[in-house]
Amino acid sequence: MARMFGFSRTRAADLIAQGLVQVDGGAVGKSDRVHAGSMLDVTIPAEHDPLEVKAEVVEGIRIIHDDDAIVVIDKPVGVAVHPSPGWRGPTVVGHLAGAGFRISTSGAKEREGIVQRLDVGTSGVMVIAKSEHAYSVLKNAFRHRTVDKTYHALVQGHPDPLAGTVDAPIGRHPHHDYKFAVMADGRHSVTHYETLEAHRFASLLEVHLETGRTHQIRVHMSALKHPCVGDLTYGADPTLAKRLGLERQWLHAMRLGFEHPETGDHVSYESTYPDDLAHALDVIRDEH
Repeated sequence: MARMFGFSRTRAADLIAQGLVQVDGGAVGKSDRVHAGSMLDVTIPAEHDPLEVKAEVVEGIRIIHDDDAIVVIDKPVGVAVHPSPGWRGPTVVGHLAGAGFRISTSGAKEREGIVQRLDVGTSGVMVIAKSEHAYSVLKNAFRHRTVDKTYHALVQGHPDPLAGTVDAPIGRHPHHDYKFAVMADGRHSVTHYETLEAHRFASLLEVHLETGRTHQIRVHMSALKHPCVGDLTYGADPTLAKRLGLERQWLHAMRLGFEHPETGDHVSYESTYPDDLAHALDVIRDEH
């Protein structure tokens, strides 16, 4: 089967296990041989394309602003920005298609209009380009770091100093391909933070991103030994997370400011804390 159809022996064994293979009309085991003159009958199910955009309205995505050039949304937790292999859940791109937004820009089909990303587990404000012109202008603005990206992060303990800059290169973690880490040969990454509130177990920080690496705030805070509360991937305390009812990192994209690609005016869009983060912060504020 592997030779005849060009797929792996594992895939062949899988099809046999699913009962999709017959020889001369009868069931077979994976080590059975096919003899001359036998009839081999194989049913190969259609493969799901992991990058196909499923147009479906996603509950919880809020439209903050919409015009001919851009749409600004408030992304809830648990929604990916676009389809990718290994992600079967809802996406921002799928929601916009399902809600009737026409995105006409270059780039791969599953990433049309996407000029920035937020992790699946991070909520908050983000912009999507609707026109070709807006796409190139915004892509350039993000590349040249003229976009003002402001996040709020609740981190464990109290950073010392209370305000500062983390300038440390980030690369893929050497042992876990889903994680990132501060690596000598990583990409240049700069995070500015200041403390807004200091509480007994945690501090609320305002964070400005100069660069936009994957997991940047999470990696930098973890490297400072003050991981985002609830961020178990990067060393947060699971007991604290449980006490606060958190099932993800306490990190929220609060504000996004940039030059509007059509008018050239400086525009700024804001989001508010979602319920799970607001609740966790209330509990932290009450603990003396």
